[in-house]
Amino acid sequence: MDTERNMKFMQIAMSHLPEAQAFLERKGIELGMEDVQPMLQLLMNVMNDAYELGKEEGK
Repeated sequence: MDTERNMKFMQIAMSHLPEAQAFLERKGIELGMEDVQPMLQLLMNVMNDAYELGKEEGK
């Protein structure tokens, strides 16, 4: 994964983290700091897959 793109994806994921935490809390699920990193990695994987799909479709 491209490092610069990875950093942009991390910024995007972090900007949506409060919304995700609020959603989970409303569902009765607590998101501790130890859970944040794996969740962010999952979101970044999804964003990278979507990026690659868009890149392929744009060819």
